[in-house]
Amino acid sequence: MFRAQWMFELAPGVGTSPAEPRPSRAARGTLLKAAADAKGKHELAKEEKARELFLRAVEEEQNGALYEAIKFYRRAMQLVPDIEFKITYTRSPDSDGVGNSYIEDSDGDSKMADLLSCFQQQLTFQESVLKLCQPELESSQTHISALPMEVLMYIFRWVVSSDLDLRSLEQLSLVCRGFYICARDPEIWRLACLKVWGRSCVKLVPYSSWREMFLGRPRVRFDGVYISKTTYIRQGEQSLDGFYRAWHQVEYYRYIRFFPDGSVMMLTTPEEPQAIVPRLRTRSTRTDAILLGHYRLSQDTDNQTKVFAVITKKKEEKPLDYKYRYFRRVPVQEAEHSFHVGLQLCSSGHQRFNKLTWVHHSCHITYKSTGETAVSAFEIDKMYTPLFFARVRSYTAFSERPL
Repeated sequence: MFRAQWMFELAPGVGTSPAEPRPSRAARGTLLKAAADAKGKHELAKEEKARELFLRAVEEEQNGALYEAIKFYRRAMQLVPDIEFKITYTRSPDSDGVGNSYIEDSDGDSKMADLLSCFQQQLTFQESVLKLCQPELESSQTHISALPMEVLMYIFRWVVSSDLDLRSLEQLSLVCRGFYICARDPEIWRLACLKVWGRSCVKLVPYSSWREMFLGRPRVRFDGVYISKTTYIRQGEQSLDGFYRAWHQVEYYRYIRFFPDGSVMMLTTPEEPQAIVPRLRTRSTRTDAILLGHYRLSQDTDNQTKVFAVITKKKEEKPLDYKYRYFRRVPVQEAEHSFHVGLQLCSSGHQRFNKLTWVHHSCHITYKSTGETAVSAFEIDKMYTPLFFARVRSYTAFSERPL
């Protein structure tokens, strides 16, 4: 303001002739305001130019042209030294890593809530072929984006595999926008839901998508094993001299592993998890005390999900005993033993569906000669400690079959 007034007073013809009328105060204010507006427009234009240069420098830096980026950075800071702090920029979804541009924050953040629809709108078409992603660097080799959509979806089904490794699918969706779209394919999540709940998940209600159903509906987990540890004190036999009686601390573990096809394995052993967990990777384990069977999920009226399983000991072919077969007068009565297990599925801590509590355990003995079945129910007491889930990475390291 002072500079504008000073230049006005030094203008020729101003204040030099007493005969000429001096400008009024209103006219002088108008001139000062016009000069201030001109200066403000000049500053805005300079800041806008600095902003364009700075964003151009960011783009060049992302493309690897560091020399060009330094040149644009220098030009921008010569115009406005603090231009870096006057720009709030976020990564633009226009590209997957090549020529990443930056845009200023605006009210469009609310539109990014639905990433799937946003990414689908940004798919590019080249030569009338849908391109899910673009190669970051030029190469003579064939890029994965050149594969048809059907082949890509088949690869994603191999990633999920028959073990329902949806965790790997979620990690794969972080690669780029195209993989994110493929990982949200409703058919993959629908097949996963059908494999877990079968016919009971024909309808989506009350869920809005198959993915939401798989993540929100109670289910057992397949990428690890449920483990419980039981410890108790047992009184031993009295010594020969009768002066003392020994006490023993007994520790043992229960291991339960579920498979997507409805099969289950259960093992009770004093061996620690470091030795047992690798043996439970496949159902063809050589552990003798393993119990094999099938399970099903049941949801009660109180919205509590329970797991019921029927397990039997692994059958072994025993050689015929010819030595004493003629001396046995009383034949041994053959019987089949099966165990019926009931567990309640719940969550604890920050993890979901990672805890199983006992609700039922019984032994059924069926005699082959008469067909009769004797049932012995065990009392659920403190010896039946809850089982907690532990994820095992090696269980999903390989894929045997696609989803």
